[in-house]
Amino acid sequence: MQDFIAVLDFGSQYAHLISKRIRHIGVYTRIFSPSSNENSLAMAKGIILSGGPASVNSSNLPEFNSKILELERPILGLCYGHQLISQTFGGSISNTGKGEFGKAILKQKSDSPLWENISFPNQVWMSHQDSVTQCPEDFEVTAETETGNLAALKHRQRPIFTLQFHPEVTDTSQGRIMLKNFVNACGLRSRWSMESFIEDSTKRLSNEVGNSKVLMFLSGGVDSSVAFALLNKALGQDKMLGLYINNGFMRKNESEEILTRYSQLGYKNIQSRNYSSFFLDAVSGQVDPQIKRQKIGATFIQMRDRFLNELNLNVQDWMLGQGTLYPDIIESGGTEHAEVIKSHHNRVQEVLDLLSSGHVVEPLKDLYKDEVRQVGTLLGLPESIVWRHPFPGPGLSINVLCARGDESFPEIETTFEEVRNCLKDGECDHLVLPVRSVGVQGDQRTYASPVALLNTPRDWDWLENQATRITNEVRTVNRVVLLLGSNTNDSDAQFNFHKAFCSKDRLDLLREADYKATKMLEKHGLMHEIFQLLVILLPVSKNGKDESLVLRPVVSEDVMTAQFARIDWKLLDHLVESLLDISGIETVFYDITHKPPATFGWE
Repeated sequence: MQDFIAVLDFGSQYAHLISKRIRHIGVYTRIFSPSSNENSLAMAKGIILSGGPASVNSSNLPEFNSKILELERPILGLCYGHQLISQTFGGSISNTGKGEFGKAILKQKSDSPLWENISFPNQVWMSHQDSVTQCPEDFEVTAETETGNLAALKHRQRPIFTLQFHPEVTDTSQGRIMLKNFVNACGLRSRWSMESFIEDSTKRLSNEVGNSKVLMFLSGGVDSSVAFALLNKALGQDKMLGLYINNGFMRKNESEEILTRYSQLGYKNIQSRNYSSFFLDAVSGQVDPQIKRQKIGATFIQMRDRFLNELNLNVQDWMLGQGTLYPDIIESGGTEHAEVIKSHHNRVQEVLDLLSSGHVVEPLKDLYKDEVRQVGTLLGLPESIVWRHPFPGPGLSINVLCARGDESFPEIETTFEEVRNCLKDGECDHLVLPVRSVGVQGDQRTYASPVALLNTPRDWDWLENQATRITNEVRTVNRVVLLLGSNTNDSDAQFNFHKAFCSKDRLDLLREADYKATKMLEKHGLMHEIFQLLVILLPVSKNGKDESLVLRPVVSEDVMTAQFARIDWKLLDHLVESLLDISGIETVFYDITHKPPATFGWE
């Protein structure tokens, strides 16, 4: 059997990211439930306990077999795992009233094998509410944050290490070295690569599909395109059929560009359909983001059946191919203890029913975005596809926030006061917007009204510090934005929301704004530097009828974490001026929140 490191998944948004990072080092990993029998982990060369959404002090804890900690193996606890190991060995964990989300600075207290080739002070990435407030007697503190958080511990006799922060995310500056130090402590020699993934997947997919054929939804994006290419390699074009659907939620001119690109690749097994009217009808009058996603996912399945019937093909002979990635599954609560952050269209009930009956094939379901790009490159796909900005199946529909017009926001006044107390000496003006956006704090889904900062310095470091401090200290805030410009000069007027749904008119308005923003990135060579630029349409304005826009450019490697992008102010000035020239747009904001505590999108 191949040597491996076991990762115990307590439902963290990052459990499989830990696994992936270890694989990038060149060591195979396997995911286990924390309730696994200790004998099933006896062959593991090391064990990692992931984070998770639960508190170790709550009554509803993930089941954990504590005998695993008795195994004579190197053990590493991360976030929730850090707290669980500390508590198991007699330490104290408390909610101090202040969480930590995003960047923190780590200071060394004592030596540790994990600190080999690590420089201090060191930037790490936090996402937690509880903290270890008393170190177990058998452990010593090896590092603290600037705020005094006991951020790293080690057992005095055994190779057991714990970290409050997340070394697996790229935002922990030397996290890969820390994980490699743990791998070295495990004495592993096995190798793992994306080349071996392709080889193994080709065999696995051929066996999984058997005598069936596969109908694959294609969006033109990297995920579905790479999945389609891998399935074609494994099964051959005769057993594959690609379907591109114009669902009415595409970017400006995008459908024509996508079909041209596929034709240039030489695919003869792709068809297209314009089913936009069905999708627009499905979301008509809908406000709840979860329901909107679910209806879009259900409509995709209905259109699958409609398409096969048009071709007189038997539905039972065809499996559904999807470009699902692991973040989609995790954020939809797809593992035993995971929190639902947002429902993905490829994880609605209709898809789950097909999954349970064995009628879905997902070649990339264990991968993350950067790994998918590696696979695409190895399969010979062009850069125009491999490096295309992510664009999910629901498209622009999930960037159009909706309102019935009778919503209430009782938290706004309290949040405003808490943020005012947080900002030092009135550093800038602020307001709380009458909308809500989704976030992820401590591996849990949050839904809250964003805070907008006004009249601030043009200093990205300063803005980042304010956003981090506000989201850390004010529990009801998961997102902070900056007001960039407005067509109204009335500083005393309040922002109000108005009745608005996901209609063709609003989608066309967003299409034009999104087009201008994307062209700016392309013109100035920023498409690689910026992982994704979302443009969000808000039914919010001071005049009560126009719309506001939020620019949400992010820098990320794997979707699981991200930092907001720092675009040159001169470029932003030109872009904002252009966006405010669009009839119906009153105000432009800029999202200055990392993930966590915010997600990429707002729905």
